[in-house]
Amino acid sequence: MKVIIVGGVAAGAGAAARLRRLSEDCEILLLEKGDFISYANCGLPYHLGGVIADRENLLVMPPARFAAWLNVDVRLRHEVTAIDPAKKVVTVRTPEGVREESYDKLLLATGAEPRSGAPHGEGRVMHLWTMADMDRIAAKLAGARRAVIVGGGFIGLETAENLRHRGLAVTLLQRSGHVLPTFDAEMAQPLAAELRSLGVDLRFGASVAEYDETPDEVTVKLADGSAIAADVVIECIGVQPASQLARAAGLRCGERGHIAVDEYLQTSDPDIYAAGDAVEVVDPVFGGPIAIPLAGPANKQGRIAAANMLGGKVPYRGSLGASVVRVGSLTAAGVGWTEARLKAAGKPYTKIYLHPASSASYYPGSGRLSMKLMFGADGTIYGAQIVGSAGVDKRIDTIAQAMRARRTAPELGEIELAYAPPYSSAKDPVNFAGFIAENVLSGLSDVVYPDTIPADAQVLDVREPEEHELGAIPGAVNIPLGELRRRLGELDRGRLIVTCCQVGLRGYLAERILKQHGFRAANLSGGWMTWRMFHPEPAAPAAPAAPAEPEAAPEPPPMADAPLLDVRGLACP
Repeated sequence: MKVIIVGGVAAGAGAAARLRRLSEDCEILLLEKGDFISYANCGLPYHLGGVIADRENLLVMPPARFAAWLNVDVRLRHEVTAIDPAKKVVTVRTPEGVREESYDKLLLATGAEPRSGAPHGEGRVMHLWTMADMDRIAAKLAGARRAVIVGGGFIGLETAENLRHRGLAVTLLQRSGHVLPTFDAEMAQPLAAELRSLGVDLRFGASVAEYDETPDEVTVKLADGSAIAADVVIECIGVQPASQLARAAGLRCGERGHIAVDEYLQTSDPDIYAAGDAVEVVDPVFGGPIAIPLAGPANKQGRIAAANMLGGKVPYRGSLGASVVRVGSLTAAGVGWTEARLKAAGKPYTKIYLHPASSASYYPGSGRLSMKLMFGADGTIYGAQIVGSAGVDKRIDTIAQAMRARRTAPELGEIELAYAPPYSSAKDPVNFAGFIAENVLSGLSDVVYPDTIPADAQVLDVREPEEHELGAIPGAVNIPLGELRRRLGELDRGRLIVTCCQVGLRGYLAERILKQHGFRAANLSGGWMTWRMFHPEPAAPAAPAAPAEPEAAPEPPPMADAPLLDVRGLACP
C-alpha cells in the first residue's frame, strides 16, 4: 500500500513514524512544501529571545535521519497543489517541475496558517509560525531596538517577553480589553500586570489601520489616529485552517473552513484522512464540532490516523484544548470552555473562584494559585483556568483528565494526589475546588461574584482589621470572624449578608454561622483576591526605551504577594 502524507510537522511526521512502526511493507511518501520537517514550532519565540540559544535544537528530527531511521521517502520543497480523489492522484509542484503521484491512502496534515491584518509590504511586518518565519525575523532583529507585537494570544505573549529578554523596547497591541482571549478577562488580568512589570508597553482596544514601511523602519498607524514607530512588527492575530486543498477536492468542510472528519479521522472520501490544525473534531464537553490548533492534539491525531489508514478502528475522542503559557514569573493554563463562551452559547453554568497555596503554606517557596472552575447543575465540568507562580500545569492537567474521565466537579475532592510539603498540601488545590463545588451544588453555600453583589446587600468583611485597612470593598462592614458570633446584633437581618475574606475560606465559615443563626447569607467566591481581579489597580506608566541589556527578572505582581492563610487542621470547606 502507498500512503502519501501532505505536511511534515506535528501530525504529518507523527503519522509517518507510526505507519512505519506498524508496517515495514507500506510505501510512505512525505511531501513538505517547506525546508524542514518535525521541528518544534512552539519553541520559535524562545530562540528569538536567546533562551534556546542553538537553532538546531528546534529540529526534532532532521529529514535525512528521519528518512534513514524510518525508511520514509521525505521530499522537501514539494507542494501539493491539487487532489483528484477519483483518480487517486495528487499534483505536486517540485523544484524540478510539476508531476503527479498516485496513492492508495492520503493523509492531509496541512496545518494552519497565520491570519494577516492590515496590508503591508514584504520587509518589516512579519508572522512567527514556521522556521522560515523565525529566520526572517532573526535577520531583522540584528541591530533592532523597537518591536511591536500585534495580538496578545499565546504566541504574542511569548514573543513579547522574549524580545524584552533580548533587550528591545516592546509594545503589544491587543484589540480586545484583555490579553489571552482564550481566558476570561478577570483571569487574564494578572498576566497584563506581569507584562507591564517586564517593561512591555501594553495597549488595549488598539486596532491597526495600516502600516507605513520604509527601508529603515515601519510606522504602525492605529484606528484612533495614533502611530508607533518600530524596527520590526510581528503579527500574532490568530490562525486559520490551511484547508484549500480539501475544499478544492470537494471534501466536506465545516463552517469555518476546517476539514470535517469522523471519529476515525476519515474525511468524506473514504481513502483520504486528515489530522492536525486543519481539522475539526468533536467537543467532548457539549458535543458538536470544535477546532483546537495545538501540537498535543495534532500529534495524537497523526498517530491515530496512521493506524486507521492501515485498517484499524481507533477512535479520536475529541479535544478539550488543555493549554499552558508562561508570562514572566507567572504561568497561566486553561482547559475546556471559558465563561465568555458559555454565555455566548446560552449555556447555564455555575462558577467558583479559589486562591489556594501551590504547596504547603509553611514550606519555603509556596505561591498563590488563582483558580476558576465552571460546571453544570449536574456537576459536569465545563472548563477551568488557573494562574500562579508554581504548580499551575499539574493542576490543570489533573482537571483535564477528570473531564476526560467524566468525573464531576464535586468528585475532584475525591481524587487521590501525591502529597509532600514542597509540592502540595494534604488537601490539594484540586481537592479544594471539588469541596467548594460540592458545597455549592448541595446548597450548603451560596456564592456571589464581584459583579453580581446585589445593590441592597450588606457586605461583611470578616478579615482582621489590619487586613481590612490594606484594602476593602467599598461600604463593607468589618467584623473579624473570631468576633462574629457575639456581634451578630450589629447586622441587618432584613438584608442579604454577603461575606468576604481574603480568599473565600473565612467568608464561607461566616456564611455558615450566619445561616444557622437565621440570616440570609452568601459568600463572595474567592474573596478579596477575586474582587481585585475584577477591579485591578491602575496600569503602570508605559515602558521606557529599550535598555542596553536584558533586565533582571521582575518582582512578582501583587497577586503573588498576597498573604497565605494557613488552614492546617481545618476540616473546611
